[in-house]
Amino acid sequence: MNKIIALVTGGFTGESVVSMKSSAFVESQLDRTKYDVYKIVILKNEWYYEDANSVKHQVDRNDFSIMPGDKKITFDAVFIMLHGSPGEDGKLQGYFDLLDIPYTSCDALTSALTMNKGYSKAIVDGIPGLHVAKSVQLFQQSDENAGLLLSSLQLPLFIKPNNGGSSIGMSKVKSAEELPSALDKAFHEDTQVLVEEFIQGREFSIGVYSGKNGITVLPTTEVIPSNDFFDFEAKYTPGATEEITPGRMSPEEKANVERIVKDIYIKLNCRGMVRIDYFLQDKTSNFYFVEINTIPGQTAQSFIPQQVRAAGMDIGEFYGELIEKALESGEVNGGR
Repeated sequence: MNKIIALVTGGFTGESVVSMKSSAFVESQLDRTKYDVYKIVILKNEWYYEDANSVKHQVDRNDFSIMPGDKKITFDAVFIMLHGSPGEDGKLQGYFDLLDIPYTSCDALTSALTMNKGYSKAIVDGIPGLHVAKSVQLFQQSDENAGLLLSSLQLPLFIKPNNGGSSIGMSKVKSAEELPSALDKAFHEDTQVLVEEFIQGREFSIGVYSGKNGITVLPTTEVIPSNDFFDFEAKYTPGATEEITPGRMSPEEKANVERIVKDIYIKLNCRGMVRIDYFLQDKTSNFYFVEINTIPGQTAQSFIPQQVRAAGMDIGEFYGELIEKALESGEVNGGR
């Protein structure tokens, strides 16, 4: 008998458009001989399932069920494909925990912590071989911020919303004159802003997941943006970035990276699939942690699908493995 899966998408932020693209790709790849899939859209004003006739059926939030016909449908597991809030910051995970419905992502605590870039860096700092760029975390917009940053950090700087995703609101600042507008841009997206010194090196993004063979590291992707850095346009405009999968690393670099990202996955108590962004510093090859994404994008041009294919795996089977792991954890934890 097929398992009934809710594929959750939408969201409360500007990343909702990416969520819809990601969920459409996942939906197209899931094995329908094993899973009955219902795409649930979660927006601020409504939660619904839209059937083949474009009729919306509202979600009963008391038990996360729908009734598209005469029979109530409840779900064996949830595939969370919702970037930003409430799918990536722990809110939905806490809700599903209360209902004892297993899901494919990290738990509520890990999701909330990793959504905050500054907190994530503080937790992983100390892992052998892992480096973090010198940074300042700002908690409010102030006329004094620019002076504080210039006295504490060396230009150029990366300025980013502390809880954002998809590089929305992010800037690279090369001069003091650029600071005010960059800070305004970041604070427009978030109440906290993280400012980091720029690390000269090669940029990579690597997937890690827990499946039938335990914690597995996928082939990394080397990122060479045509823009000054890997911003929203570079991420989602086909051809705007050169992406090399597997990325170019020596055997020693590869072994070091795989050890470090496994340690990150374990220390942050991750589940499901995550994507870790990092730099290998020029000359030293030191690993510099940038951030972790617990609901990585799954559009046709996204890194994880590239890496799954490079590993010789079928993407539909990969998604199925994530679902089976979630179902397994649900049984262990007393869920459905």
